[in-house]
Amino acid sequence: MIFDAHCDVLYQLQQDRHKTFEDPSLHVTYTRLKQANAKIQCFAIFLSPSTKPHDRFRAALEQVELFYEKIIRPYPDMKAVTSREEMNDLKEGEIGAVLTLEGCEAIEEDPLKLTTLLRLGVKSIGLTWNNSNALADGVMTKRGGGLTEFGNEVVQLLNKWNVWTDVSHLSEKAFWDVIALADAPIASHSNSYRLCAHPRNLKDDQIRALIQKDSVIGLSFVPFFVKEEGTATMTDLLRHVDHICGLGGEDHIGFGSDFDGIEETIDGLSSYELYTAWAEELAKHFSARQVEKFLWGNFSRRFPAP
Repeated sequence: MIFDAHCDVLYQLQQDRHKTFEDPSLHVTYTRLKQANAKIQCFAIFLSPSTKPHDRFRAALEQVELFYEKIIRPYPDMKAVTSREEMNDLKEGEIGAVLTLEGCEAIEEDPLKLTTLLRLGVKSIGLTWNNSNALADGVMTKRGGGLTEFGNEVVQLLNKWNVWTDVSHLSEKAFWDVIALADAPIASHSNSYRLCAHPRNLKDDQIRALIQKDSVIGLSFVPFFVKEEGTATMTDLLRHVDHICGLGGEDHIGFGSDFDGIEETIDGLSSYELYTAWAEELAKHFSARQVEKFLWGNFSRRFPAP
């Protein structure tokens, strides 16, 4: 079974309304999920940075509608999952679909908009994308500021709702502010900075902090998060798994592919059904129990309750 913590299918469906969840141009499709024995797939609500402020919340709601109309309704085996109980109740052959939010630009400075998205089933909130917003600075903001007063309020609201606070994309200072404040932080799609010095990756002290918070780091399949130069391979991705294990992270590694949010892919991991090849590669280097934890157990065990 596979728990993948991040993909951008909803954004792709919004960009081209003619696409279905079986469009061959997508990395993640219903058929590909079935082929790889997927069990939980997280679907991010992501807004283009060019979206005008007055259009942002509506654009987010449109992606929620696409989730229910194009992912859930046409496929009886696709089940919207909004609780640990619903995840545990999935029958054999059923796939759980989870809404997440990548960046809080859609809510502006209005907690009611956030509460609305939470009531619609969003279970993980990334506070920023790469840029700054009303909550914090993103990882690409040169200022590198931490959480704002509103950002602090939002994290406390997420604690109250018992949903994940996603630190992927945050500036370093904002990361540490979240670690101090959040009950359930995760990194949905980030890799090791020690092995690949991209600003989106996590430094060793950040990884250790997430481990100490009993969190999960979802390693991404973005090639330039895996290897700085040349073609990224599964061997290169294995090095990230091994490095985090070396930091004490065996029980804290998962995967957040970022499929459909990327154009280039890791060699041999060009679409979701190739998770089977990735599982086989992991099995050459780790025990069956370790591979089960990486692919499924570490994220599923910490899925927000209720």
